[in-house]
Parts: sequence; C-alpha cells; structure tokens
Amino acid sequence: MDQRLIEICTRIPGYWYLATPYSKYPEGLEMAFVEACRVAGHLIKIGVRVFSPIAHMHPVARFCNIDPHDHAIWLPADRPIMDAACGLIVCKMPSWEISFGIAEEIKIFEAAGKPIEYMEWPPGP
Repeated sequence: MDQRLIEICTRIPGYWYLATPYSKYPEGLEMAFVEACRVAGHLIKIGVRVFSPIAHMHPVARFCNIDPHDHAIWLPADRPIMDAACGLIVCKMPSWEISFGIAEEIKIFEAAGKPIEYMEWPPGP
C-alpha cells in the first residue's frame, strides 16, 4: 500500500469506511465477502482503523435471509456508519468502477466534504 495513504489514514482521527465491490464482483458474492475481509484485515494490520460494510453485512444478509442486492435496505443501514466515518477508502478491486453501491458511497462522502482515498488491490511491494 502506498505510504502516503497509510500516513493520511493513520493521521486523521476516527475510522475509515471501506468501499469494496459486492453484487457485481466477477467471482460472486461469497468471494466479494472474502476479499473484503482480506482488504480490511490488511488495513488493520498496517494500523488503519477501518469498517467494512461487506464484512459485517454479508453474514447478516446470508443468515437472516435478507436480499443482499437490495440497496433500499443496505444503503440506509450503512448510512449512520458512513456519517460517523472520518473518510472513505475505495478499494480498486475488479468491478469497483461499475459498482452502484460504491458510486453512492462516493456521492455521500463527497457531499459531506470528507476525504476519499483510493487504494490498489492487491497491494504492491
């Protein structure tokens, strides 16, 4: 991960909201969940305070029979977490640029004037 990004993410107080693709992820929902967990784990290991809505909400959707594709459910559920976050990290996994959810998250963070950082995945050397 870019050292500049690490410095920004650890300097600003609070936690970062992690945007990763989900419903259009080429390998399916389960692998989108696994990869979101890997990204969140990587960020935590390097000292970035992060919340991953996919890591949290995927099991909730799965075990409570809630439609994982229903943005009318998930965006409002995630909104208080976005509102409390200090910024947004967009992980550039496959399909991130066509993700409806990520586009909405970016709009919310832009409207709030909060920082948005983009990270490559997998991280470089």
